[in-house]
Amino acid sequence: MKFTIQGKDNNSKARAGTLTTAHGDIQTPIFMPVGTLGTVKGVHLKELEEDIKAQIILGNTYHLYLRPGLDIIQGAGGLHKFNGWDKPLLTDSGGYQVYSLSSRRKIKEEGVVFRSHVDGSKHTFTPESVMDIQRQIGADIIMAFDECTPYPCEYSYAKKSLAMTHRWLKRCVDRFDSTEGHYGFEQTLFPIVQGSTYKDLRRESAETIAGFDLPGNAIGGLSVGEPHDELYAMTEIVCDILPEEKPRYLMGVGTPVNLLECIALGIDMFDCVLPTRNARHGLLYTANGVINIKNSKWKADFSPIDADGPCSLTRFYSKSFLRHLVHVGELLGGQIASIHNLTFFLWLVGEARKHIIAGDFREWKDKMAVELTRRL
Repeated sequence: MKFTIQGKDNNSKARAGTLTTAHGDIQTPIFMPVGTLGTVKGVHLKELEEDIKAQIILGNTYHLYLRPGLDIIQGAGGLHKFNGWDKPLLTDSGGYQVYSLSSRRKIKEEGVVFRSHVDGSKHTFTPESVMDIQRQIGADIIMAFDECTPYPCEYSYAKKSLAMTHRWLKRCVDRFDSTEGHYGFEQTLFPIVQGSTYKDLRRESAETIAGFDLPGNAIGGLSVGEPHDELYAMTEIVCDILPEEKPRYLMGVGTPVNLLECIALGIDMFDCVLPTRNARHGLLYTANGVINIKNSKWKADFSPIDADGPCSLTRFYSKSFLRHLVHVGELLGGQIASIHNLTFFLWLVGEARKHIIAGDFREWKDKMAVELTRRL
């Protein structure tokens, strides 16, 4: 993997780059649609490529390990062959699922013992086994196994958890370095900065992670309920420490405004379920503000959903029609809204890139942030 910076903004820490992987180049800043079970919910690969213009998608280690299982994925020749996506893939480590399944897991130094949400069966994830699992899944970028602490989190617990995450990282690196991929292409391991919302812990973690000198770095444990100003403060602290010449990935973030503000702080990569999850509930993001298509005001509005937007579907369908689909629970409604939101998110980071290269990102970002939060 190689990361090249092509441009920097004049009045912020935003930068535009190219991330080169075995399955193609990624233009940054980038938003990565989440394909938890190997596919982005309700969206065909053709739409991801041609309409949304996704450059990389995610798979979820925990969920893919349980279903369809590693024997199926490896039998197919890896996740790229299994789902038909021939562009870059990233898999998370399952650390967030460990956090979210608090009633079903027990964390120990060795790893995490958990019960499947599918059938209650007992499993163990260790730093070593998670590296092996991600080798078998075959993503271009794989994540270190960590513990994502909740918010709020006591300082003593956050500190103890952070130390264990760093010990787990050493075990991940050792296992990764002693093994090879299964499918004939290079995989890249990213470590994850943790530390809750404590400045000293975030600094300590960023310095530790930078010391491993891996090709890219991620920031986890944010967007878990903390206020936006805490999200930005922690991101700024970490970005000022992580090496500038390597890509920075902020995990699980976020709203369109979150993306722009964090790009300004030096983040290159994002993922979040928000555009598709909110789409299924009728919430649409546009350059002029947010539309709740369920509202009765759209019932007889026959104008295009987003006449000037980047999504061809929502230049074609009316607000009234989409409201009807969502209101009656028709699957097509969620699909149209998901494609719209993902297209908008990819358009937004693409526009950010253009303004970074032009050197006027900060001015454009400040204007856009006002528009993006307007309720239509």
